[in-house]
Amino acid sequence: MNRAIQARRNESLLPLAADADRAGWAARIAALRARSLALAAPLSDEDQCVQSMPDASPTKWHLAHTSWFFETFILLPQVPELAPFNPQFGYLFNSYYEALGERQPRAERGLLTRPSAAQVREYRAHVDEQLQRFIERAGAAQWQAARPLLELGVQHEQQHQELLLTDIKHLLAQNPLQPAYRASEGAPQDDLPRVHPAALAPRAARFIERPRAIERIGSDADGFFFDNEGPRHEALLLPHAIADLPVRASEYAGFVEDDGYRRPQLWLSEGWAQVLSGAIRAPLYRQAAEDAEHFTLCGRRPIHPDEPISHLSYYEACAYAAWAQARLPTEFEWEAAARAGLLEGVGEVWEWTASSYAGYPGFAPAPGAVGEYNGKFMVGQQVLRGSSCVTPPGHPRVSYRNFFPPAARWQFTGLRLAKDLT
Repeated sequence: MNRAIQARRNESLLPLAADADRAGWAARIAALRARSLALAAPLSDEDQCVQSMPDASPTKWHLAHTSWFFETFILLPQVPELAPFNPQFGYLFNSYYEALGERQPRAERGLLTRPSAAQVREYRAHVDEQLQRFIERAGAAQWQAARPLLELGVQHEQQHQELLLTDIKHLLAQNPLQPAYRASEGAPQDDLPRVHPAALAPRAARFIERPRAIERIGSDADGFFFDNEGPRHEALLLPHAIADLPVRASEYAGFVEDDGYRRPQLWLSEGWAQVLSGAIRAPLYRQAAEDAEHFTLCGRRPIHPDEPISHLSYYEACAYAAWAQARLPTEFEWEAAARAGLLEGVGEVWEWTASSYAGYPGFAPAPGAVGEYNGKFMVGQQVLRGSSCVTPPGHPRVSYRNFFPPAARWQFTGLRLAKDLT
């Protein structure tokens, strides 16, 4: 064996270094990984294999990809004597990391009937065991090098926990039986998310006037944040007003009743083209715009008038805002108001903003494959702020920048309004 590798191996087998947080990390990783399996537990192996559209991924793929991430970015670089669980998994479960080689096309992940769901669970168990072994035995230098990537791995898996739920909701909605993911909301003590947004305060939203200001935007946290949340910088905000609550279902019903889906003057050109093609006739998971019921992860249920409207595209959000003689807030207006404690109802639905997804001044992606995480997608997408009812606890931040193409509707996406002040 090469002496450098032997030395690295000897270091990796040293007793636990004087690092008080390792036990906490071990527990945190174990809870994270167990939660992903718990989210998949209500599903059959057949459920977990199917892909309902190119933007969604099978549950089985989410479970395998998050394991591949920990194995590829932490275990194999830090423990060179450790062999990949299966060398073919790099092709099957790489998402979009061009620097790491070819991969299964995104739209064809549902063709991966092999490996089986049981084999994916075996893969997860292997990665879990190796992660715990690494946390316990890594030398001081290894541990310091790995901790930022461990944190990224945690945040990455939390993102996929949310995607697992939104993707399986889209799949189950295509089934003519309209099966429920689970029968009802979990008990409050369960470490499982609510599966549809809660009702908002039973009152109309108030518009809060905001003066001209220069605000500091971006993460100022000492802890983790994604690279697209920085660098922290100044942004000029002109006088405006922002709603303290998201738009609710009963308010959107007024747009529908006033022929909102039949009035081209309200729509952006691409959105109107989708309306004409029949691709948009109502918020997703309704059979018609006037429906009093919609499909949820608990099956079909009545729409609560005070729940925030959800599963809208950016085009629908803009059309509604135009109908309401308002607009969407910019992401900077949203963040400044959130930091000031002015926004209610945050965390029920992701909120579309008027901001195109681009890098902040001075943004530069990290070197290497891990730098492909956010920067390469900074074109043709809109920023959403907040979080949703299925975002894992502890994952959101006021500086968090989610992003999707303007036609996307399968996430829990809604809006709040803003207005210019002149």
